[in-house]
Order: sequence, then structure tokens, then C-alpha cells
Amino acid sequence: MHEDANGEPTPRGVDQDDREFLSLERELTVLFRRARANQGEMAREVHPDLESAAYGLLVRLEECGRQRATELAAYIGVGKATMSRQLRALEQLGLIAREPDPADGRAWLVDLTEEGRSRVGRVREARRERYVTHFSDWDRREVAELARLLHQLNRGMEK
Repeated sequence: MHEDANGEPTPRGVDQDDREFLSLERELTVLFRRARANQGEMAREVHPDLESAAYGLLVRLEECGRQRATELAAYIGVGKATMSRQLRALEQLGLIAREPDPADGRAWLVDLTEEGRSRVGRVREARRERYVTHFSDWDRREVAELARLLHQLNRGMEK
């Protein structure tokens, strides 16, 4: 075994270019695993009965306001049936409300309720404070650069 630039083992016979991508894959795997665990924690902070997958949906509604269920499904990357099930659960918890779309009587618009907005806002503020603490030894430009690179990564993965 060889080591990559981070001191992590890399299988023999892998050329230098591939080592970089193997290192990227390893770090993304760790990041995604931690993100899933954090998402579950944040979901429970919003509501003890909230599925972790629904947390991202609530954040999207907080950031963008009311949207059609089809827009939310496309953004999250799930099918119509999955989105309908998640929205029903969120509605039963009192976190979202649906109303007919005035532009299209067949469609529904989904938005956070005041309770949903309050709960999501509290959790996001607590999370922001944790990030400030965790990254206190980083320069703010480094944090901005990390956010920019992650945004670039996410955009690239949409293709």
C-alpha cells in the first residue's frame, strides 16, 4: 500500500491521478456518512417523529418559500409517490400546509406553517452556531471557498 497526500493508504498499482480521485471518494464517503447522521439529529430536533430525509425538504421551503410538490421532488431527487408520502407526514406533524396553486387548479403549493418555520429556524440557527464554533480556527475566506467548492460539486452531480 502507498499513502496519498493525506497520509491515507492507496492500493498499489493505482497511478497518481487515480489516487486523487480515490482520496476524493474516501473523503466524500466520510462526509456523506456524517451528513446523514447529522440530518437525522437535526430532523429529531425539529420534531421527534420527523424522518431524517424530510429535513432537507423543510430547509428548501424555508429558503425558497412555497413551491409545487413536483418542484420539491425534482430538487430532492425523489419520485412523486415518495414526495406525496413525505408531504402527508409533514402535514400531519403540522410543519407544512398545502394550498391550491392559483396558476393551476390541478396543482398544490406547499409551504411551512408558522410552527414549521419556527422549529426549522431554531434548528438551523443552532447548527449555524455549531459551524461557527467548529470552524473558528478557519479564515472566513476558507469557509467561503469550501462552500463555493461544495456548491460546484453539487451542481456537477446534478448533471
